Amino acid sequence: MTGFLHEVMGFIESGGYVMPPLVASALVLWYALGDRALRLRPGHIVPRARDRALAVTRRGGPDLEPRVEAALGDLRAELRRGRTVVRAVVMVAPLAGLLGTVAGMIETFDGLGDSALFSRTGGVAGGISQALLTTQMGLVVAVPGVIAGRLLDRRQRSLDAELIRIRALAVVGDLA
Repeated sequence: MTGFLHEVMGFIESGGYVMPPLVASALVLWYALGDRALRLRPGHIVPRARDRALAVTRRGGPDLEPRVEAALGDLRAELRRGRTVVRAVVMVAPLAGLLGTVAGMIETFDGLGDSALFSRTGGVAGGISQALLTTQMGLVVAVPGVIAGRLLDRRQRSLDAELIRIRALAVVGDLA
């Protein structure tokens, strides 16, 4: 286990100052995706929505539609929770990787200017390595995040449509 942690720390260090935020963004992304997947799982939102809508319709009275809408409002917000975080990380990660690329290329050109092809700090090879590692990490964070985020967005739209259907049925009194 110590060898693995040593390898990971070496990887993070070789990516320069951009790599720790990229690793942190990957952790935030996967936490947000996992949380979102749990919230959007089948059987989590729809039964609660039906129960709430039924409770409102059983009480009856005027202004049924706004009361049903109010009862379902926080469930709609729950469907969207985490979406902004996922989108933000997916957009920022490649840009952070590009920033690391630029930093690595600057180091490379500094090494060329100093004629330090094989210096102690890595010189040209170290700069190119840093540039490629941060670019790779930015894409490794963003690409799976885009795919998983889109799948969860599709599930959210489906559940949103189901909430609209439940609201409509509750208002007309056909929710049983």
